[in-house]
Amino acid sequence: MPLGSAPGFQLNGLKREELIATNSMLLHELYFASLGGDGQAMEPAWALALASNFGSVERWREEFVAMGKALGGGSGWVLLVFQPREGTLVNQWSADHTHAVAGGVPILALDMYEHAYHMDYGAAAGAYVDAFMANIDWAGVYAR
Repeated sequence: MPLGSAPGFQLNGLKREELIATNSMLLHELYFASLGGDGQAMEPAWALALASNFGSVERWREEFVAMGKALGGGSGWVLLVFQPREGTLVNQWSADHTHAVAGGVPILALDMYEHAYHMDYGAAAGAYVDAFMANIDWAGVYAR
């Protein structure tokens, strides 16, 4: 397809699908790289970073888990993101692999698309979120 003469809707559609496919791959890689730990062992510096951005590690966990459980039955991602511009950590919700704050660096991803949990947990998305939290590899998250 010659890009210069392609209808705008066609080019935009192709670029949207390219973005979805790329982000889907990147977020799934991050999701799987985030697993394999015990969900507990955390470097002291990492605990301090979470506490300084969220008030406490438990406050971060509470927000992250609540966001994941709120997406149960829906689709999307819950991301812990480092914002280099402000030097802060934030939790973000992302849908369709396309919505997130520009410039952020995702360092932890929770996949809330049904394919991630439905075969093992059915409609019990909250139980899946709890299992995810119990298996986070904090050393890998910290290294990112």
